[in-house]
Amino acid sequence: MGLARRVVCCGLWAASAIAPAVAADAEPTRPALMMNRWQEDWSVLSDPALRTQALDGLKYLPLSNDSAERYLSLGLTLRERFEYNDASGFGVSGPGSDSYVLQRLQVHADLHFADRWRLFTQLEDARAFSKKTLTPVDENKADLRLAFLETVQAFASGTLKARIGRQDFAFDLQRFVSSRDGPNVRQSFDAVWADWETELWRFNGFLSRPVQYEDVHAFDDRSDNSLRFHTLRVERHILGRNELSAYWALYERGAAHYLDGGGFEHRQILDLRCAGKQGDVDWDLETMFQGGKVGDKKIRAWAIGPSAGYTFLSLPWRPRAGLQVDAASGDTKSGDRTVGTFNPLFPNGYYFSLAGYTGYANLVQAKPTLTVHPDARLSLLAGLGLQWRATTADAVYVQPNVPVPGTAGRPGRWTGAYGQLRADYKANANLTAAIEAVHFAVGDTVRRAGGHDSDYVGVEGKFMW
Repeated sequence: MGLARRVVCCGLWAASAIAPAVAADAEPTRPALMMNRWQEDWSVLSDPALRTQALDGLKYLPLSNDSAERYLSLGLTLRERFEYNDASGFGVSGPGSDSYVLQRLQVHADLHFADRWRLFTQLEDARAFSKKTLTPVDENKADLRLAFLETVQAFASGTLKARIGRQDFAFDLQRFVSSRDGPNVRQSFDAVWADWETELWRFNGFLSRPVQYEDVHAFDDRSDNSLRFHTLRVERHILGRNELSAYWALYERGAAHYLDGGGFEHRQILDLRCAGKQGDVDWDLETMFQGGKVGDKKIRAWAIGPSAGYTFLSLPWRPRAGLQVDAASGDTKSGDRTVGTFNPLFPNGYYFSLAGYTGYANLVQAKPTLTVHPDARLSLLAGLGLQWRATTADAVYVQPNVPVPGTAGRPGRWTGAYGQLRADYKANANLTAAIEAVHFAVGDTVRRAGGHDSDYVGVEGKFMW
């Protein structure tokens, strides 16, 4: 996807937990359906004049005659995606050529049981039909995805928000912390989260245990102390609505394994980001530093992701020319006392492309893109990704952070190049469709390891109510 669309779709964690439906001086309108359904506010349907669609009686079920903010709202999301992939892991490991259907069904209930208090619950059923090799992100039948209690309290000096329970987080462009909307099974966290906002500043943080997915029987997903992730974050608006942010995070995992080390992983993280728009130019610059220990070895890792674009608003179809650059460290010397392989944490499965061939470790990428809008409902993107390894001492990595066997320590930085074509179509407020095609031409390092060029086609339809 293009940068502008990813900023809208992926920076969702930063939106208000209960966003106001309209500005104070505007006429009430129906809320937009959103990727994260908990961000929707259907209290505007307390006005009978806005109940214009079938089943609006289930989008707003009043619980009180005295307050429009006490109501129950029900909803559903169904996503069907056909994928042809030849082949994940470049054919070095895995099923080779494969074609299958991914289905994700989500139903939710948003209960506003008191003024400024609510309970949000979402169930998810994710299935993969005819897929040769199943992973935890492909299939998860009948489980609890979200269930949190939330409050929003306004004070003269600012607004306090807090949540406890199973929830999701998606930082910025979702390079490193995402709700993982690309794969079939999304990422959730069992967490306590708090946020304090003023006109210019925002402070928030959470303590969490990321959910680990099982598919033995219904409602068997779990979280425990073997995997922990905690953050503290600060944001400030600068030069208008442009954003400057920083966060510290702690990532802890038992029995971690890297090519040059393993054991208990205690990873401390510092992330800095500046993003915004000025006229026809938009930009996003993020950098992350990682330290700590894996077993008895030190961690010294980093990543950087600058991207920018220019939109020709005066031209037909409003073309946007963009350039995305990404780099992440690899381990420079096997057998020493340091692990330099970057950990992408909880990455979006389609940050690079929906095919998700390569991971965000030991990587250097340059990707020019062109996005056009033939009409208000259609978006077309073309991109060319050029990839190298940061160091030949470390491997080529595929999603999410898996080394390709036979590539570490072999000569040749060049990983390969891929072309990406994508179309997104919004038929109406409830129905969207997309198609994406990717061809990845591998370099000699992957080819000598037994890999080959790979092709991907994905066709997706999504219905939301």
